[in-house]
Amino acid sequence: MDIIKDCFLCDKCSNRNFLRIYNFSVHFRRVNFSDDLIYDEVTEVIYQCIHCKKNFTRHQIEKGLKGMIDERLRSLGLPKK
Repeated sequence: MDIIKDCFLCDKCSNRNFLRIYNFSVHFRRVNFSDDLIYDEVTEVIYQCIHCKKNFTRHQIEKGLKGMIDERLRSLGLPKK
């Protein structure tokens, strides 16, 4: 069986190489039963095209990959999973 490799491409410049960028933050909130602040440490990950610098979220990439899988299955006449 032949191997077919499809890559996620930047929708702006069609580049396939990305850098992972981390954002670190703290979210504060008050709760109604106390005057104390509650906080959560949050790490956000975005992916940036190394050519045009467009940013993508993990959700956008996963959605793009799912679309590629569906398109490949359709082109081969196979049902979607």
